[in-house]
Amino acid sequence: MNLNHISIQTTALLLFGTALLCGCGDTGESSSASENSALSAKAQRIAAMKQVTDHHSFARPEEARITHLSWDANVDFDTRTISGCATYDIETSSDAERIILDTHELTIEGVTVDGQPATFALGEAQEHLGRPLTVDLTAGAKQVSICYVSDPGADALLWVEAQGDQAPFLFTQSQAILARTWIPVQDSPGIRFTYEANVRVPQGLMALMSAENPTAIDPDGRYSFRMTQPIPAYLLALAAGEVEYRSVGQRCAVYAVPSLIEDAAYEFGEMEDLLLAAEGLYGTYAWERYDLLILPAAFPFGGMENPRLTFATPTIIAGDRSLVALVAHELAHSWSGNLVTNATWDDFWLNEGFTVYFEQRIMEAVYGREISEMLATLSYQGLVDEVDAIQDLNPDDTHLKLHLQGRNPDDGMTAIAYDKGYFFIRLMEETVGRERFDAWLSDYFATYAFKGMDTERFVDYLKTTLLADPSTLAAVNLDAWIYGPGLPPNCPTVSSPRIQNVDAALAAWEAGETSTADLPWKDWVYQERYRFLSNLADDTSVERMTELDDAWEIGGTGNNEILFAWMEQAVRSGYQPAYPRLESFLIEVGRRKFLTPLYRAMKETNQMDMALAIYKQARPGYHAVATGTMDELLAWN
Repeated sequence: MNLNHISIQTTALLLFGTALLCGCGDTGESSSASENSALSAKAQRIAAMKQVTDHHSFARPEEARITHLSWDANVDFDTRTISGCATYDIETSSDAERIILDTHELTIEGVTVDGQPATFALGEAQEHLGRPLTVDLTAGAKQVSICYVSDPGADALLWVEAQGDQAPFLFTQSQAILARTWIPVQDSPGIRFTYEANVRVPQGLMALMSAENPTAIDPDGRYSFRMTQPIPAYLLALAAGEVEYRSVGQRCAVYAVPSLIEDAAYEFGEMEDLLLAAEGLYGTYAWERYDLLILPAAFPFGGMENPRLTFATPTIIAGDRSLVALVAHELAHSWSGNLVTNATWDDFWLNEGFTVYFEQRIMEAVYGREISEMLATLSYQGLVDEVDAIQDLNPDDTHLKLHLQGRNPDDGMTAIAYDKGYFFIRLMEETVGRERFDAWLSDYFATYAFKGMDTERFVDYLKTTLLADPSTLAAVNLDAWIYGPGLPPNCPTVSSPRIQNVDAALAAWEAGETSTADLPWKDWVYQERYRFLSNLADDTSVERMTELDDAWEIGGTGNNEILFAWMEQAVRSGYQPAYPRLESFLIEVGRRKFLTPLYRAMKETNQMDMALAIYKQARPGYHAVATGTMDELLAWN
């Protein structure tokens, strides 16, 4: 199918709800007036859908779109497949002849429309996108049901094998466009739907979804779920494993395997404080509960903001609650991303830039400005490094507004969306003042709740609200930030005296003016230790690395961010005593944030034999999100 003719939309103007669709409810209107109102609302939705093109979905929502999913599924660990029937309530235009859904390597076993067998066809496969599933519709069709089986190698799914006393585990990762690999769906961030599900898993395992969840294992392995708030497909999530539940607050709990549950309950015991701080900043939490599931270490991200149930890596369990900023980040997504969503993946920065800003505000509210500014300083360091790495290869990828047509949208998930987006949002706050900015942002979340937003309409919105004054608009310079490369000259300055002291200590140590014994390592918090290690010179000698390791036993730290920074420096310095820990870490952990720099360091220091030997062992345990990046980096075939 020609992608130039595939029209997809933002739902930013959508008036969601069945009451609007049918004109029902005690409104005092006449029947005719109600019908006209419903038609008007529907016309507004269809008009809104035509505003934006999502190049990463085959769907044509202006003709027919899904509104509610009823999913019945069986999870089979022996075959590594999910077999199920996805039944969708649909909304159609008056002349709709078909509905198109996204699939990738799914076996379609049967399709019905309003309970009757229907004609359907799978189109040609396209790189990154999979195959369109086109279902012919009868006049006035209300429901489409597709029965199918996923492929054992489905990219969204990772089947973690049982080891020793550890039961097998399954988890999904649907962002950006991987939901289509485990369920036929209109896989675009601009299309939202509610859902209910009945899922069967092997006995002894608990199933969890981005929905209302159980708190105990069902002896028969049967679970029911309900999500009453509309979500896009990338937030559809499923996990199954031997996990336990621990409450850590009135609206917060953690799930983890038995061996980690106590550590997790302690580590994230302040989740309710984070939630209350978030609500105090930008309004009521819309998703009822905020729970956290600790996944196997193979999870490719730090966290994923699946509604009601954040998926998180165990690498954030440090034993001292030092890495809870990640939880603050995923919690912030409950407003920026899950509530107001990027209309397409070209607009990804609208999710992540606001989320990093909100994360920093939560951390400031709970732990103080000193901590949040150290985090912001580390973000700036990472952003500068990312801009330098990308600028020469593809300067357009340093724009906030991306152009990812024909590419994997995963290519846009860089520090640009996160940290350049953050500094742009921070610039606006500093330009207009925090009080005014906070009121504006609260109104933004409320106005566009459960809707999508694209960059161009966001710019228009800014120009008529926060930046309506011409002098303020000029001071911010929207075009340079959103459509220009690199970092504009008016990028906010981050000031962290504690980080400055670390930089001074590092300079003195490298100059031989301060001994290792005199460095205040034991007094430093995580951010300070990370800053010191990550800024060591690449040519730091083995002798000096040995001094640091002997003094601080860095390889034995429980903080994986510090461990990662140490191992990257060990590779670049050729400090071989750290290599056994490096190898075990890369085999155990699948978090891409760690994998990419470590494998790249080996590649850039002519240690490819070691990199490939480790990767050969580790690759079967990595998620497809990670192997896609590592395969390219290491030219694996």
